[in-house]
Amino acid sequence: MPLPDTLRLTDKLRVSFVSYPCDLLLFHRDVDRESREKRVQEIVKAANLLPKGLSPTFVCVIPVRMQEAWSLIDGAAIRAAAGNRRYAGRLRLPAVTCLESIPDPKGVLNELLRQASDLNRRRQRNFPVARHARLVTEFIEDFSPLRQLSAFAALEEEISAVIQGNNWQF
Repeated sequence: MPLPDTLRLTDKLRVSFVSYPCDLLLFHRDVDRESREKRVQEIVKAANLLPKGLSPTFVCVIPVRMQEAWSLIDGAAIRAAAGNRRYAGRLRLPAVTCLESIPDPKGVLNELLRQASDLNRRRQRNFPVARHARLVTEFIEDFSPLRQLSAFAALEEEISAVIQGNNWQF
């Protein structure tokens, strides 16, 4: 019998914190068909079930769509992640204000990566698009355009509040 969602989330939090000890844990859940508030409540409830001593400070990362939508802001980063910084073709990136309404941002990102790879169709079939998709954010130098999005603004505010609440200095 599968575990209830809350217990699965608790287990994910526990494994994450034990495997990667940290001062601040970013816990990601897409909104999907739920509200942001419901997702936050699920994460908080799961965190409250953690054993004593395993209660990391965490921030909820909850994009309105899939997190991949946030990767669609920088053509240069997509070209670099695709392994072809010199791709001269035009990548049609959606407007930032439209990112939260794209039905399949993962599909859009994957297609842009295939396009930027500039591989022929036969070689594109073997192109490890998921691995390259994970690299895009490593090449984005400026995330500030995402501040126009409600979910990103909420994330930034929550991170700032946690930093101030813990008196962390940078």
